[in-house]
Amino acid sequence: MTGQVVAGEGGGERAGVREWIGLAVLVLPCVLASMDMSVMFVALPSLTADLRPSSSELLWIMDAYGFLLAGLLITMGTLGDRIGRRRLLLAGAAAFGIASILAACSTSSGTLIAARALLGMAGATLAPSTLALIRNMFHHAGQRATAVGVWTAGFAGGAVVGPIIGGLLLEHFWWGSVFLINVPVMILLLVLGPLLLPEHRDPRPGRFDLLGAALSLVAVLGIIYGIKLMAAHGFGWVPLAYCAAGLAVGAVFIHRQRTAANSMIDISLFRTSRFNVPLLIDALGTFALVGFSLFNWQFMQLVLGMSPFESALWSLPTFLVMPVGIGLATTMAARIGKPRVMTAGLSLAACGYVLLALVRTGSGIGYVVAALVVVSIGIGGVSAVVTDVILSAAPPERAGMASAMAETSAEFGGALGIAVLGSIGTAVYRSELTTTAPDVLSPEKLEAARNTLGGAVDTAATLPASAAGALRDAAFDAFTREMRIAAVACA
Repeated sequence: MTGQVVAGEGGGERAGVREWIGLAVLVLPCVLASMDMSVMFVALPSLTADLRPSSSELLWIMDAYGFLLAGLLITMGTLGDRIGRRRLLLAGAAAFGIASILAACSTSSGTLIAARALLGMAGATLAPSTLALIRNMFHHAGQRATAVGVWTAGFAGGAVVGPIIGGLLLEHFWWGSVFLINVPVMILLLVLGPLLLPEHRDPRPGRFDLLGAALSLVAVLGIIYGIKLMAAHGFGWVPLAYCAAGLAVGAVFIHRQRTAANSMIDISLFRTSRFNVPLLIDALGTFALVGFSLFNWQFMQLVLGMSPFESALWSLPTFLVMPVGIGLATTMAARIGKPRVMTAGLSLAACGYVLLALVRTGSGIGYVVAALVVVSIGIGGVSAVVTDVILSAAPPERAGMASAMAETSAEFGGALGIAVLGSIGTAVYRSELTTTAPDVLSPEKLEAARNTLGGAVDTAATLPASAAGALRDAAFDAFTREMRIAAVACA
Protein backbone atom coordinates (compact mmCIF):
# COMPACT_ATOMS: atom_id res chain seq x y z
CA MET A 1 0.00 0.00 0.00
CA THR A 2 1.33 3.41 -0.93
CA GLY A 3 0.20 6.91 -0.27
CA GLN A 4 2.21 8.38 -3.11
CA VAL A 5 0.50 10.22 -5.92
CA VAL A 6 1.48 9.59 -9.48
CA ALA A 7 1.24 11.91 -12.44
CA GLY A 8 -1.76 11.47 -14.64
CA GLU A 9 -4.06 13.14 -17.10
CA GLY A 10 -7.12 15.14 -16.19
CA GLY A 11 -5.61 18.13 -14.45
CA GLY A 12 -3.45 17.04 -11.53
CA GLU A 13 -1.56 14.19 -9.93
CA ARG A 14 -3.34 10.87 -9.45
CA ALA A 15 -4.05 9.63 -5.93
CA GLY A 16 -2.70 6.31 -4.69
CA VAL A 17 -4.21 3.45 -2.70
CA ARG A 18 -3.77 5.24 0.62
CA GLU A 19 -5.96 8.15 -0.51
CA TRP A 20 -8.76 5.79 -1.61
CA ILE A 21 -8.69 3.96 1.72
CA GLY A 22 -8.67 7.37 3.40
CA LEU A 23 -11.79 8.25 1.42
CA ALA A 24 -13.58 5.24 2.89
CA VAL A 25 -12.62 6.51 6.35
CA LEU A 26 -13.94 10.00 5.48
CA VAL A 27 -17.30 8.69 4.30
CA LEU A 28 -18.05 6.94 7.63
CA PRO A 29 -18.65 10.09 9.73
CA CYS A 30 -20.74 11.58 6.91
CA VAL A 31 -23.05 8.57 6.93
CA LEU A 32 -23.47 8.88 10.70
CA ALA A 33 -24.03 12.64 10.66
CA SER A 34 -26.78 12.15 8.09
CA MET A 35 -28.24 9.16 9.94
CA ASP A 36 -28.53 11.15 13.14
CA MET A 37 -31.21 13.31 11.54
CA SER A 38 -33.41 10.56 10.11
CA VAL A 39 -33.05 7.95 12.88
CA MET A 40 -34.93 10.18 15.31
CA PHE A 41 -38.18 9.61 13.43
CA VAL A 42 -38.01 5.92 14.33
CA ALA A 43 -36.81 6.41 17.92
CA LEU A 44 -39.31 9.17 18.73
CA PRO A 45 -42.22 7.00 19.97
CA SER A 46 -39.97 4.98 22.32
CA LEU A 47 -38.12 7.91 23.84
CA THR A 48 -41.38 9.87 24.18
CA ALA A 49 -42.90 7.04 26.19
CA ASP A 50 -39.78 6.85 28.40
CA LEU A 51 -38.89 10.52 28.94
CA ARG A 52 -42.40 12.02 28.52
CA PRO A 53 -41.25 15.35 27.09
CA SER A 54 -43.61 18.30 26.71
CA SER A 55 -44.60 19.36 23.18
CA SER A 56 -42.01 22.15 23.29
CA GLU A 57 -39.29 19.79 24.56
CA LEU A 58 -40.18 17.29 21.85
CA LEU A 59 -39.65 19.93 19.16
CA TRP A 60 -36.24 20.83 20.59
CA ILE A 61 -35.22 17.17 20.80
CA MET A 62 -35.91 16.95 17.08
CA ASP A 63 -34.53 20.34 16.02
CA ALA A 64 -31.54 21.05 18.28
CA TYR A 65 -29.25 18.88 16.17
CA GLY A 66 -30.17 20.42 12.82
CA PHE A 67 -30.17 23.99 14.12
CA LEU A 68 -26.66 23.84 15.59
CA LEU A 69 -25.31 21.90 12.64
CA ALA A 70 -26.62 24.42 10.10
CA GLY A 71 -25.63 27.43 12.19
CA LEU A 72 -22.02 26.37 12.71
CA LEU A 73 -21.09 25.02 9.26
CA ILE A 74 -19.48 28.27 8.08
CA THR A 75 -17.62 28.73 11.36
CA MET A 76 -16.31 25.16 11.42
CA GLY A 77 -15.34 25.18 7.75
CA THR A 78 -13.32 28.36 8.24
CA LEU A 79 -11.84 27.07 11.50
CA GLY A 80 -10.64 23.94 9.72
CA ASP A 81 -8.84 26.10 7.15
CA ARG A 82 -6.96 27.73 10.03
CA ILE A 83 -6.15 24.96 12.50
CA GLY A 84 -6.08 22.04 10.07
CA ARG A 85 -8.90 19.99 8.57
CA ARG A 86 -7.73 16.66 9.98
CA ARG A 87 -7.30 18.13 13.46
CA LEU A 88 -10.81 19.60 13.39
CA LEU A 89 -12.27 16.35 12.01
CA LEU A 90 -10.70 14.23 14.76
CA ALA A 91 -11.75 16.69 17.47
CA GLY A 92 -15.28 16.67 16.08
CA ALA A 93 -15.30 12.87 15.93
CA ALA A 94 -14.30 12.63 19.61
CA ALA A 95 -16.98 15.16 20.57
CA PHE A 96 -19.57 13.32 18.44
CA GLY A 97 -18.81 10.04 20.21
CA ILE A 98 -19.01 11.60 23.69
CA ALA A 99 -22.27 13.39 22.85
CA SER A 100 -23.70 10.12 21.50
CA ILE A 101 -23.01 8.38 24.82
CA LEU A 102 -24.58 11.31 26.67
CA ALA A 103 -27.68 11.11 24.45
CA ALA A 104 -28.00 7.34 24.90
CA CYS A 105 -27.78 7.65 28.69
CA SER A 106 -30.16 10.61 28.99
CA THR A 107 -32.74 10.27 31.76
CA SER A 108 -34.52 13.57 31.12
CA SER A 109 -35.66 15.63 28.17
CA GLY A 110 -33.31 18.47 29.10
CA THR A 111 -30.28 16.19 29.04
CA LEU A 112 -31.28 14.75 25.68
CA ILE A 113 -31.79 18.24 24.22
CA ALA A 114 -28.33 19.27 25.45
CA ALA A 115 -26.82 16.09 24.00
CA ARG A 116 -28.53 16.68 20.65
CA ALA A 117 -27.18 20.24 20.61
CA LEU A 118 -23.66 18.92 21.26
CA LEU A 119 -24.15 16.38 18.49
CA GLY A 120 -25.09 19.23 16.14
CA MET A 121 -22.01 21.22 17.10
CA ALA A 122 -19.79 18.20 16.54
CA GLY A 123 -21.61 17.26 13.35
CA ALA A 124 -20.88 20.72 11.94
CA THR A 125 -17.18 19.81 11.92
CA LEU A 126 -17.65 16.59 9.96
CA ALA A 127 -19.11 17.60 6.60
CA PRO A 128 -16.84 20.58 5.74
CA SER A 129 -13.73 18.84 7.10
CA THR A 130 -14.29 15.64 5.13
CA LEU A 131 -15.13 17.46 1.91
CA ALA A 132 -12.17 19.84 2.29
CA LEU A 133 -9.82 16.89 2.84
CA ILE A 134 -11.15 15.27 -0.34
CA ARG A 135 -10.31 18.51 -2.17
CA ASN A 136 -6.74 18.33 -0.85
CA MET A 137 -6.24 14.56 -1.25
CA PHE A 138 -7.48 14.21 -4.84
CA HIS A 139 -5.74 16.61 -7.21
CA HIS A 140 -6.65 14.75 -10.40
CA ALA A 141 -9.92 16.25 -11.65
CA GLY A 142 -11.49 12.93 -12.67
CA GLN A 143 -10.52 11.19 -9.44
CA ARG A 144 -11.76 14.11 -7.35
CA ALA A 145 -15.13 13.98 -9.13
CA THR A 146 -15.39 10.27 -8.31
CA ALA A 147 -14.39 10.87 -4.68
CA VAL A 148 -16.98 13.63 -4.31
CA GLY A 149 -19.55 11.26 -5.81
CA VAL A 150 -18.74 8.63 -3.20
CA TRP A 151 -19.00 11.28 -0.48
CA THR A 152 -22.37 12.42 -1.84
CA ALA A 153 -23.71 8.86 -1.90
CA GLY A 154 -22.56 8.32 1.68
CA PHE A 155 -24.29 11.45 2.91
CA ALA A 156 -27.51 10.60 1.08
CA GLY A 157 -27.32 6.96 2.11
CA GLY A 158 -27.16 7.82 5.80
CA ALA A 159 -30.54 9.53 5.63
CA VAL A 160 -32.08 6.46 3.97
CA VAL A 161 -30.54 3.68 6.05
CA GLY A 162 -31.00 5.57 9.34
CA PRO A 163 -34.65 4.54 9.82
CA ILE A 164 -33.87 0.95 8.76
CA ILE A 165 -30.98 0.50 11.18
CA GLY A 166 -32.95 2.33 13.87
CA GLY A 167 -35.94 0.05 13.35
CA LEU A 168 -33.79 -3.07 13.63
CA LEU A 169 -32.11 -1.83 16.81
CA LEU A 170 -35.39 -0.87 18.44
CA GLU A 171 -36.77 -4.35 17.92
CA HIS A 172 -34.11 -5.70 20.30
CA PHE A 173 -32.79 -2.77 22.39
CA TRP A 174 -33.89 0.48 24.01
CA TRP A 175 -34.05 3.82 22.17
CA GLY A 176 -30.56 4.87 23.31
CA SER A 177 -29.03 2.18 21.08
CA VAL A 178 -29.63 4.36 17.99
CA PHE A 179 -27.04 6.79 19.38
CA LEU A 180 -24.52 4.22 20.60
CA ILE A 181 -23.92 2.93 17.07
CA ASN A 182 -22.00 6.17 16.49
CA VAL A 183 -19.35 5.36 19.10
CA PRO A 184 -17.42 2.46 17.48
CA VAL A 185 -17.34 4.26 14.13
CA MET A 186 -15.92 7.40 15.72
CA ILE A 187 -13.31 5.34 17.57
CA LEU A 188 -12.34 3.76 14.23
CA LEU A 189 -12.00 7.24 12.71
CA LEU A 190 -9.82 8.41 15.61
CA VAL A 191 -7.52 5.39 15.12
CA LEU A 192 -7.28 5.39 11.32
CA GLY A 193 -7.49 9.13 10.70
CA PRO A 194 -3.94 10.02 11.80
CA LEU A 195 -2.59 7.06 9.76
CA LEU A 196 -4.44 7.64 6.49
CA LEU A 197 -5.48 11.29 6.32
CA PRO A 198 -3.00 14.06 5.53
CA GLU A 199 -3.16 17.37 7.36
CA HIS A 200 -4.00 20.50 5.38
CA ARG A 201 -4.50 24.09 6.44
CA ASP A 202 -4.25 27.59 5.05
CA PRO A 203 -0.53 28.52 5.24
CA ARG A 204 -1.47 32.18 5.97
CA PRO A 205 -4.73 31.92 7.92
CA GLY A 206 -4.61 35.20 9.84
CA ARG A 207 -6.52 35.82 13.03
CA PHE A 208 -9.82 33.98 13.53
CA ASP A 209 -12.83 36.33 13.34
CA LEU A 210 -14.84 35.61 16.51
CA LEU A 211 -17.34 38.40 15.84
CA GLY A 212 -17.85 37.16 12.30
CA ALA A 213 -18.44 33.63 13.59
CA ALA A 214 -21.07 34.92 16.04
CA LEU A 215 -22.77 36.95 13.31
CA SER A 216 -22.90 33.97 10.93
CA LEU A 217 -24.37 31.75 13.66
CA VAL A 218 -27.09 34.25 14.57
CA ALA A 219 -27.91 34.94 10.92
CA VAL A 220 -28.26 31.27 9.93
CA LEU A 221 -30.18 30.32 13.09
CA GLY A 222 -32.57 33.24 12.69
CA ILE A 223 -33.41 32.41 9.09
CA ILE A 224 -33.63 28.64 9.63
CA TYR A 225 -35.80 29.06 12.75
CA GLY A 226 -38.12 31.44 10.92
CA ILE A 227 -38.46 28.99 8.04
CA LYS A 228 -39.18 26.14 10.47
CA LEU A 229 -41.91 28.23 12.12
CA MET A 230 -43.45 28.86 8.70
CA ALA A 231 -43.41 25.12 8.00
CA ALA A 232 -45.16 24.40 11.32
CA HIS A 233 -47.62 27.31 11.55
CA GLY A 234 -47.76 28.94 8.12
CA PHE A 235 -46.79 32.46 7.16
CA GLY A 236 -47.17 35.03 9.90
CA TRP A 237 -45.52 38.00 11.55
CA VAL A 238 -43.48 35.97 14.03
CA PRO A 239 -41.68 33.68 11.53
CA LEU A 240 -41.23 36.60 9.14
CA ALA A 241 -39.69 38.64 11.97
CA TYR A 242 -37.16 35.87 12.70
CA CYS A 243 -36.27 35.62 9.00
CA ALA A 244 -35.96 39.39 8.71
CA ALA A 245 -33.74 39.55 11.79
CA GLY A 246 -31.57 36.75 10.41
CA LEU A 247 -31.27 38.51 7.05
CA ALA A 248 -30.36 41.79 8.77
CA VAL A 249 -27.61 40.11 10.80
CA GLY A 250 -26.52 38.34 7.62
CA ALA A 251 -26.16 41.70 5.87
CA VAL A 252 -23.93 42.90 8.73
CA PHE A 253 -21.91 39.68 8.42
CA ILE A 254 -21.42 40.20 4.66
CA HIS A 255 -20.37 43.82 5.21
CA ARG A 256 -17.82 42.68 7.78
CA GLN A 257 -16.45 40.08 5.37
CA ARG A 258 -15.86 42.83 2.82
CA THR A 259 -13.94 45.04 5.24
CA ALA A 260 -12.28 42.65 7.74
CA ALA A 261 -8.56 42.02 7.40
CA ASN A 262 -9.04 38.27 8.00
CA SER A 263 -12.46 37.44 6.55
CA MET A 264 -14.16 34.09 7.17
CA ILE A 265 -15.42 33.75 3.61
CA ASP A 266 -14.00 34.98 0.33
CA ILE A 267 -16.64 37.40 -0.96
CA SER A 268 -14.93 37.63 -4.36
CA LEU A 269 -15.93 34.02 -5.07
CA PHE A 270 -19.60 34.99 -5.05
CA ARG A 271 -19.01 37.34 -7.99
CA THR A 272 -18.21 34.38 -10.26
CA SER A 273 -20.94 32.26 -11.84
CA ARG A 274 -18.68 29.20 -11.45
CA PHE A 275 -19.26 29.46 -7.69
CA ASN A 276 -22.64 31.14 -7.12
CA VAL A 277 -24.64 29.29 -9.79
CA PRO A 278 -23.70 25.81 -8.47
CA LEU A 279 -24.62 26.99 -4.95
CA LEU A 280 -28.05 27.99 -6.24
CA ILE A 281 -28.48 24.70 -8.10
CA ASP A 282 -27.50 22.79 -4.95
CA ALA A 283 -30.08 24.72 -2.91
CA LEU A 284 -32.84 24.19 -5.49
CA GLY A 285 -32.12 20.47 -5.83
CA THR A 286 -32.25 20.02 -2.07
CA PHE A 287 -35.37 22.21 -1.92
CA ALA A 288 -37.22 19.72 -4.11
CA LEU A 289 -35.71 16.53 -2.70
CA VAL A 290 -36.19 17.31 0.99
CA GLY A 291 -39.42 19.25 0.56
CA PHE A 292 -41.14 16.44 -1.34
CA SER A 293 -40.03 13.85 1.22
CA LEU A 294 -42.77 15.29 3.45
CA PHE A 295 -45.31 13.86 1.06
CA ASN A 296 -43.90 10.52 -0.05
CA TRP A 297 -43.33 9.33 3.55
CA GLN A 298 -46.90 10.27 4.54
CA PHE A 299 -48.27 8.67 1.38
CA MET A 300 -46.56 5.37 2.17
CA GLN A 301 -47.39 5.31 5.88
CA LEU A 302 -50.87 6.86 6.02
CA VAL A 303 -52.43 6.35 2.58
CA LEU A 304 -50.87 2.94 1.88
CA GLY A 305 -50.86 1.92 5.57
CA MET A 306 -47.20 0.96 5.91
CA SER A 307 -45.22 0.94 9.13
CA PRO A 308 -42.22 3.29 9.39
CA PHE A 309 -39.90 0.31 8.98
CA GLU A 310 -41.73 -0.92 5.85
CA SER A 311 -41.67 2.53 4.28
CA ALA A 312 -37.95 2.80 5.05
CA LEU A 313 -37.37 -0.52 3.26
CA TRP A 314 -39.33 0.69 0.23
CA SER A 315 -37.14 3.80 0.13
CA LEU A 316 -33.99 1.69 -0.22
CA PRO A 317 -34.17 1.53 -4.06
CA THR A 318 -33.85 5.32 -4.22
CA PHE A 319 -30.53 5.03 -2.39
CA LEU A 320 -29.31 1.97 -4.27
CA VAL A 321 -29.69 3.69 -7.66
CA MET A 322 -28.03 6.92 -6.54
CA PRO A 323 -24.50 5.57 -7.26
CA VAL A 324 -25.75 4.85 -10.79
CA GLY A 325 -26.69 8.50 -11.26
CA ILE A 326 -23.42 9.66 -9.70
CA GLY A 327 -21.36 7.29 -11.85
CA LEU A 328 -23.12 8.34 -15.04
CA ALA A 329 -22.77 12.03 -14.16
CA THR A 330 -19.07 11.88 -13.35
CA THR A 331 -18.34 9.81 -16.48
CA MET A 332 -20.34 12.04 -18.81
CA ALA A 333 -18.96 15.24 -17.25
CA ALA A 334 -15.51 14.36 -18.58
CA ARG A 335 -16.95 13.87 -22.08
CA ILE A 336 -19.63 16.52 -22.58
CA GLY A 337 -18.88 19.00 -19.80
CA LYS A 338 -20.31 19.60 -16.35
CA PRO A 339 -22.93 22.23 -17.36
CA ARG A 340 -24.59 19.81 -19.79
CA VAL A 341 -24.53 17.02 -17.21
CA MET A 342 -26.17 19.29 -14.62
CA THR A 343 -28.84 20.26 -17.18
CA ALA A 344 -29.47 16.62 -18.04
CA GLY A 345 -29.67 15.58 -14.38
CA LEU A 346 -32.10 18.35 -13.49
CA SER A 347 -34.21 17.48 -16.55
CA LEU A 348 -34.31 13.81 -15.53
CA ALA A 349 -35.33 14.75 -11.98
CA ALA A 350 -38.05 17.00 -13.40
CA CYS A 351 -39.38 14.02 -15.39
CA GLY A 352 -39.53 12.03 -12.16
CA TYR A 353 -41.54 14.77 -10.48
CA VAL A 354 -43.89 14.88 -13.48
CA LEU A 355 -44.53 11.16 -12.91
CA LEU A 356 -45.25 11.92 -9.24
CA ALA A 357 -47.67 14.63 -10.34
CA LEU A 358 -49.81 11.83 -11.82
CA VAL A 359 -50.13 9.92 -8.52
CA ARG A 360 -53.65 8.98 -7.42
CA THR A 361 -54.94 7.40 -4.21
CA GLY A 362 -54.98 4.01 -5.89
CA SER A 363 -51.43 4.26 -7.22
CA GLY A 364 -49.38 1.35 -5.98
CA ILE A 365 -46.11 1.58 -4.14
CA GLY A 366 -44.26 0.33 -7.22
CA TYR A 367 -45.27 3.36 -9.27
CA VAL A 368 -44.29 5.83 -6.53
CA VAL A 369 -40.92 4.17 -5.92
CA ALA A 370 -40.19 4.03 -9.68
CA ALA A 371 -40.82 7.78 -9.98
CA LEU A 372 -38.64 8.47 -6.92
CA VAL A 373 -35.89 6.35 -8.45
CA VAL A 374 -35.89 8.61 -11.52
CA VAL A 375 -35.66 11.66 -9.25
CA SER A 376 -32.86 10.08 -7.23
CA ILE A 377 -30.73 9.30 -10.29
CA GLY A 378 -31.10 12.86 -11.56
CA ILE A 379 -30.58 14.73 -8.30
CA GLY A 380 -27.80 12.38 -7.16
CA GLY A 381 -25.77 13.02 -10.28
CA VAL A 382 -26.34 16.77 -10.13
CA SER A 383 -25.36 16.96 -6.45
CA ALA A 384 -22.04 15.22 -7.04
CA VAL A 385 -21.12 17.38 -10.04
CA VAL A 386 -22.25 20.62 -8.38
CA THR A 387 -20.25 19.90 -5.23
CA ASP A 388 -17.15 19.18 -7.31
CA VAL A 389 -17.59 22.46 -9.22
CA ILE A 390 -17.94 24.43 -5.97
CA LEU A 391 -14.79 22.86 -4.53
CA SER A 392 -12.83 23.41 -7.73
CA ALA A 393 -13.83 27.08 -7.88
CA ALA A 394 -12.22 27.85 -4.51
CA PRO A 395 -8.44 27.88 -3.93
CA PRO A 396 -7.17 24.83 -2.00
CA GLU A 397 -6.38 26.87 1.12
CA ARG A 398 -10.07 27.90 1.34
CA ALA A 399 -11.48 24.41 0.73
CA GLY A 400 -13.05 24.31 4.20
CA MET A 401 -14.92 27.55 3.55
CA ALA A 402 -16.13 26.33 0.14
CA SER A 403 -17.27 23.02 1.63
CA ALA A 404 -19.16 24.82 4.38
CA MET A 405 -20.90 27.09 1.85
CA ALA A 406 -21.98 24.05 -0.18
CA GLU A 407 -23.43 22.40 2.91
CA THR A 408 -25.08 25.62 4.12
CA SER A 409 -26.78 26.18 0.76
CA ALA A 410 -28.15 22.63 0.95
CA GLU A 411 -29.38 23.20 4.52
CA PHE A 412 -31.20 26.37 3.46
CA GLY A 413 -32.65 24.65 0.43
CA GLY A 414 -33.98 21.74 2.48
CA ALA A 415 -35.49 23.96 5.18
CA LEU A 416 -37.08 26.23 2.58
CA GLY A 417 -38.45 23.23 0.69
CA ILE A 418 -40.20 21.91 3.79
CA ALA A 419 -41.60 25.36 4.63
CA VAL A 420 -42.78 26.39 1.16
CA LEU A 421 -44.03 23.04 -0.14
CA GLY A 422 -45.46 22.19 3.28
CA SER A 423 -47.36 25.49 3.43
CA ILE A 424 -48.69 25.13 -0.11
CA GLY A 425 -49.69 21.54 0.53
CA THR A 426 -51.43 22.37 3.81
CA ALA A 427 -53.46 25.11 2.14
CA VAL A 428 -54.53 22.76 -0.67
CA TYR A 429 -55.37 19.93 1.73
CA ARG A 430 -57.46 22.12 4.06
CA SER A 431 -59.36 23.71 1.19
CA GLU A 432 -60.04 20.39 -0.51
CA LEU A 433 -61.15 18.55 2.62
CA THR A 434 -63.44 21.40 3.68
CA THR A 435 -65.60 20.76 0.62
CA THR A 436 -65.37 16.96 0.44
CA ALA A 437 -65.54 15.82 4.09
CA PRO A 438 -68.77 14.03 5.11
CA ASP A 439 -71.48 16.30 6.52
CA VAL A 440 -71.88 14.21 9.68
CA LEU A 441 -68.65 15.59 11.18
CA SER A 442 -68.94 18.02 14.03
CA PRO A 443 -66.98 21.32 13.67
CA GLU A 444 -64.38 20.06 16.15
CA LYS A 445 -63.85 16.77 14.30
CA LEU A 446 -63.76 18.54 10.94
CA GLU A 447 -61.09 20.92 12.22
CA ALA A 448 -59.01 18.02 13.56
CA ALA A 449 -59.29 16.26 10.20
CA ARG A 450 -58.37 19.44 8.29
CA ASN A 451 -55.20 20.05 10.31
CA THR A 452 -53.20 17.06 9.05
CA LEU A 453 -53.70 13.78 7.24
CA GLY A 454 -52.73 11.98 10.45
CA GLY A 455 -55.43 13.93 12.26
CA ALA A 456 -57.97 12.80 9.67
CA VAL A 457 -56.96 9.15 10.09
CA ASP A 458 -57.21 9.45 13.89
CA THR A 459 -60.59 11.18 13.63
CA ALA A 460 -61.90 8.49 11.28
CA ALA A 461 -61.09 5.87 13.91
CA THR A 462 -63.66 7.49 16.25
CA LEU A 463 -66.51 7.45 13.69
CA PRO A 464 -69.01 4.80 12.59
CA ALA A 465 -67.80 2.61 9.73
CA SER A 466 -69.58 4.39 6.87
CA ALA A 467 -68.58 7.88 8.00
CA ALA A 468 -65.04 6.70 8.76
CA GLY A 469 -64.62 5.29 5.26
CA ALA A 470 -65.99 8.46 3.68
CA LEU A 471 -63.63 10.66 5.72
CA ARG A 472 -60.59 8.54 4.94
CA ASP A 473 -61.41 8.54 1.21
CA ALA A 474 -61.90 12.31 1.23
CA ALA A 475 -58.69 12.88 3.21
CA PHE A 476 -56.64 10.56 0.99
CA ASP A 477 -57.95 12.28 -2.16
CA ALA A 478 -57.18 15.71 -0.69
CA PHE A 479 -53.69 14.61 0.27
CA THR A 480 -52.86 13.13 -3.13
CA ARG A 481 -54.04 16.38 -4.73
CA GLU A 482 -51.68 18.29 -2.40
CA MET A 483 -48.94 15.82 -3.29
CA ARG A 484 -49.49 16.33 -7.02
CA ILE A 485 -49.28 20.12 -6.73
CA ALA A 486 -46.05 19.82 -4.71
CA ALA A 487 -44.64 17.54 -7.43
CA VAL A 488 -45.50 20.10 -10.10
CA ALA A 489 -43.73 22.79 -8.07
CA CYS A 490 -40.65 20.55 -7.77
CA ALA A 491 -40.69 19.82 -11.50
